Amino acid sequence: MYKVVKLVLLAVVLSALPALPALADASRDATREALRATLTTYGPGDAGVTFHQSTKNPYNFVGSLTTGLKYAQSMEIVISVTDQQTIGFRVYPHYNGGYINVLKAKDQTGLMKHLLYLSDQNFLFWGCDDTYDCFTAFTITLESGYPEQVIRIVLRSLPNQDKYVGQLIPYL
Repeated sequence: MYKVVKLVLLAVVLSALPALPALADASRDATREALRATLTTYGPGDAGVTFHQSTKNPYNFVGSLTTGLKYAQSMEIVISVTDQQTIGFRVYPHYNGGYINVLKAKDQTGLMKHLLYLSDQNFLFWGCDDTYDCFTAFTITLESGYPEQVIRIVLRSLPNQDKYVGQLIPYL
């Protein structure tokens, strides 16, 4: 009898396993829709940006900040709902006709050192992607639920990143 109960319990557990990715997708979809509502409500007011869903990745929203900037020509903003229960902000400043790229900088070492310094001094961290384009970023975990107020704070902080682009110019 004990073996039969054990086998039945094992069968129930195993039958539930294929449903786990579906639950994760449903949660990610729900977070994406909550983020869409937040960006529609607060993006234009808090960041001065209208966001749209990416055509390349359905879990990304993209916008461009173009007003009120002194140093950057624009800031390309990509906000992602990840499969790791986080929301990631990546903000790529455009300067002198394109991305700020470490390999194109006249002082690559100085630029990277200053990016590290900015990560220590700033609300957002700085880095570069796999093509060496520089960005400023923030990652929010969803373990305590959907963080609408945190998203608003990050949105409000995005225009402030322009002054740090000004600090990068001597290295470019």
